[in-house]
Amino acid sequence: MNSPAAKPPDYESFPYVTRGLDYSAVELADPSHRRSTFAPGLDVADRERTERLLAESLVVSFHDHPQLLPADMGDIDSFLRTKQEQTAFSELRRSGLTAVFDNWFGVIGGTRRSGWKWEDLVTTLGLRLADIAHQDGVVVARRVADILAAKREGQLAFVMGTESAAMIENDLDRIDVLYGLGIRQMGLVYAEANTLGGGQKEAADAGLTAFGRRAVARMNAVGMLVDVSHAGDRTSRDAIDTSSTPIAITHAGARAVWPIARMKPDDVLLALAERGGVLGIEAAPHTTLSHDHRAQSIESVMQHFVHAVDLMGIEHVAFGPDTLYGDHASFQHAISDVLGSSTVFDPGGLDVEQVTHVDGLENPTENFRHITGWLVQHGYSDTDIQAVLGGNILRLLGEVWR
Repeated sequence: MNSPAAKPPDYESFPYVTRGLDYSAVELADPSHRRSTFAPGLDVADRERTERLLAESLVVSFHDHPQLLPADMGDIDSFLRTKQEQTAFSELRRSGLTAVFDNWFGVIGGTRRSGWKWEDLVTTLGLRLADIAHQDGVVVARRVADILAAKREGQLAFVMGTESAAMIENDLDRIDVLYGLGIRQMGLVYAEANTLGGGQKEAADAGLTAFGRRAVARMNAVGMLVDVSHAGDRTSRDAIDTSSTPIAITHAGARAVWPIARMKPDDVLLALAERGGVLGIEAAPHTTLSHDHRAQSIESVMQHFVHAVDLMGIEHVAFGPDTLYGDHASFQHAISDVLGSSTVFDPGGLDVEQVTHVDGLENPTENFRHITGWLVQHGYSDTDIQAVLGGNILRLLGEVWR
C-alpha cells in the first residue's frame, strides 16, 4: 500500500489534496491495461483516413464513466462509498474524444445501498467540478459553444449528467439547482420506478407520473436534455411525446437484435427519431449482444448500430459506450453481489457467453478509434461517420440546451 504522501499514476484526480490523509482510497486498476485484440482490417489509405476523421471530427461519447475501477473487486464496497472518484485524465486525452457525457455512480453507490440521495449527488458533483477545475486542458461544457471551443483549442470537454432523477424526489426546483451546478443531461429513471415513472426492471410500467410530466416540462424550460435509457417502454414513449424538445436514449441498443429489457423496442426508437431525438449505442459488457454474436464484441455492438440506422436514419444514431477503466465485467458481478440482485447484468433467460471484456470496446481510450476504423472498413462516407461520431449529438444539443 502506498504511503499517504504518495501519488501513484492511477491517482491523477484531486491533485490539491493527499490520498490517504484527506480522503481514503483503494488501489485502482492500471488504466493503460488492454485485453482487446480487435483490429479493423484496413490498408494504409484507410488507416490514414481513420486517423484523419478522428482528428477532424467532433467526437462525442454520449455516455461513459471515465473513472477507474478498483484493482481488487473485494474493495468494491469501499470504492462505491468514496465520493472522490478517480478519473483517468491522461488516458482520456489519448482517446480522440472532444467531449464525454460523464455519468457517475450515483444510482448504485454512495452512503446508502439504496442509492444516492440529494446530498450525495450535490456533494459528488461539487467534488467532480473541483477536480476538473484543477486539470490542464479539461473544461466543463454548459453550452454547445463550449464543445466547439474545446475542439478548436485541443481540450477535453466534460458534460455533466446523471442517470436518474430519483434524487430530486418531489421537488421540481432541484432541477433548476442541478442545471445551475452544471448538469445538462438527466435520466428520468434508473431501472426501478421512482416518482417520475417506470423503469426497465419493473414487470409493469404505468408510464410517466403526473410529477414526471411536470419534471419533463421543467427540464425543457431550463434547457436540460431528457434521457430515457433505463426507463420502461411506456415511460420512454410518454417522455418522447410529452417533451417539447427532442430527447435522447444516450446508451442502449435494439431489442429487435437482442431481446432483453435493457434494449429498446423498435416503436420507441422510431418515435424517438420522428421527434428528432438521438440514440447512443451501448457497449457495456453483456448488453448489446446478438443472436449471431452471443459473446459480446464490437461486432455484436455494431449489429445494433446497423439496425438502428436502417430503422431510424443515420442522423438519429450515435454512440454512448458506457465503459470504464478496469475489469468492467467483474464489476458488474460485484455490484450485483453488493446489491443482492441482478440489477446490473440480467441476461433475461437467454443463452449468453459471458466475457471478461467487450473485445474492441473495452474502455473510453480505444472505443472511438475502433468504431471509426470499423465504419471506414464497412464503407461509410466521411459525412456519415462524422455525423455518428458527434455531429448528431451536437445538432440535438443545439435544439435542447438554453
